[in-house]
Amino acid sequence: MNISPEKLETYFRSNFAERDELGAAVSIWQGEEEVLSLKGGTTAKGGEPWTVDSLVPVWSATKGPAAVSVLLALHEAGISVNDPVEGIWPELTAAKKKGLSFAQLLAHQSGLAALEPGNRPAIHQHQEVVKALETQDPFWQSGFGHGYHPRTSGALLEEVVRRVTGGTSLGQFWKDKIATPLDLDLHIGALTADELDRLATIYPPKMMNPSEDEMAFYRALGDPESLSLWAFSSPGGMKGLSDINKIEYLQSGIPSLGGVSSARGLAKFYAVLANRGLWKGVQAIPETVVESLMRPISMGDDFVLLLPTAFSAGMMMDPVNPETGRKIRQLFGTGLKSFGQPGAGGSHAFADPEERISFAYVMNQMESGILPNDKARGLVNLLYS
Repeated sequence: MNISPEKLETYFRSNFAERDELGAAVSIWQGEEEVLSLKGGTTAKGGEPWTVDSLVPVWSATKGPAAVSVLLALHEAGISVNDPVEGIWPELTAAKKKGLSFAQLLAHQSGLAALEPGNRPAIHQHQEVVKALETQDPFWQSGFGHGYHPRTSGALLEEVVRRVTGGTSLGQFWKDKIATPLDLDLHIGALTADELDRLATIYPPKMMNPSEDEMAFYRALGDPESLSLWAFSSPGGMKGLSDINKIEYLQSGIPSLGGVSSARGLAKFYAVLANRGLWKGVQAIPETVVESLMRPISMGDDFVLLLPTAFSAGMMMDPVNPETGRKIRQLFGTGLKSFGQPGAGGSHAFADPEERISFAYVMNQMESGILPNDKARGLVNLLYS
């Protein structure tokens, strides 16, 4: 693939002039080399200039590293991704005698996309959330159909890692097994003083301007009984988007939405995956783990987002029209094996194993929308043009 740095930089700069960006960075890798690194704006209103080392909360983009942590923990324990969750977590009602596999859990098929009112502890209180999930009846038959788990997936993945490893938190497992060995500036909880000093401030959207594709979802948010609203409201806590800046949420290491990263750290993570886990001559991530990320498990109408989505064992993919075999949208480039995970407000990251390309965009001025907006999507379109 021929990459045009000049066109990409022109578009990136236009995000600040035309699309109200505050602070942001983009990193693109091809093979094992970073081929583009851009940054601009400030880490806060009236704050310091954004640098390549600036960190920022990336919301659901945390789910990608969290999923790989789960897959690696299972691999090291000799547990297949197709094994039943009940084998290690028999207390989970949704897994009991339903045959729910780890792959299905990772692909948002558990039916535990939300917790019912009155059963919603604070999202950073892990043990309380686990107890709530254990008693929650699934909203659909586990393993049949899918719906994005925006919040509950954090405790589900966290508990799997703790049970498989004998008590190690997902954030610590991520740091010890993946982030530190690969020198990734991407962190899930337990931030150091240096990392907190480099952290940008997140700002909520200034206005709501959903696309036509997302109108059904936003209408559902107005229904107090809708699964969509419940999914984005449970577990409890974090009542406002600016709450992500609070230390209690950042330090607790919430795998569904609590990670912080630089653009380079996030893109390098996906670069390793785009190279099928092989990095600098070492198989840093088992190839079987990467293969699990490239195969869609769930695809079709999403019970929560109310539009077509697709998921592999832990990563979002572009849904494909079954009649034409062509992508319905191209958030992750043109490749059918590409995968990644966007974050609320505009952060976006993915790996394209067919082109050995990885991409990450991070920012601190959120925009409305459940899928990446024009700030990142325009860059992806240019990258593949």
